[in-house]
Amino acid sequence: MAIIGLVQTVTFAQNWDIELLKKINIDRNKALDPTFKVITNSVTPLLIAVPSGMFIYQLASKDSTQKFKTTVVCGSIVIAGVLSTSIKNVVRRDRPFVTYPEIELETEAGSLSFPSGHTSLAFSLATSVSIVYPKWYVIAPSYAWAGAVGYSRMHLGAHYPTDLIAGAFIGVGSAWLSYKINKWYAKPRK
Repeated sequence: MAIIGLVQTVTFAQNWDIELLKKINIDRNKALDPTFKVITNSVTPLLIAVPSGMFIYQLASKDSTQKFKTTVVCGSIVIAGVLSTSIKNVVRRDRPFVTYPEIELETEAGSLSFPSGHTSLAFSLATSVSIVYPKWYVIAPSYAWAGAVGYSRMHLGAHYPTDLIAGAFIGVGSAWLSYKINKWYAKPRK
């Protein structure tokens, strides 16, 4: 009985996953494709620009707390990237457009789907920046951008909803882990 229940749960989850993706991708407003391409392509430039800007500010200001902040953000990005890539290579889930030809791919996408690397890196950056700069005017746009990145991956046909959920968890968890590790490391030793 437990096996039958598990199979039914997995089948329901897979059906929900693809049905939601079909509603988002197939029924999308194609006039928004260029906007979502810009959003999805913004991840790499921001992953370079934000830590670089923080590092330059750290050097110019000689602010000791800025070094901690920069290290948290950089560590978070590295952790999210390593975790996402590792999990992709273990799970080896095909992209939705490979399994379901009706899904229209409108952006570049690698060969593996789960979890979404774009989403994990976007949420890693948004969360780590929000942790080290806990102001509403940092937090709100950071998470709005990260959420838009995730949505863009479905809109453009590159990922299932569960890929994005896992990516968001990885990104948030990576930021938290980086913060805790750096806080522990920065603690004065006796």
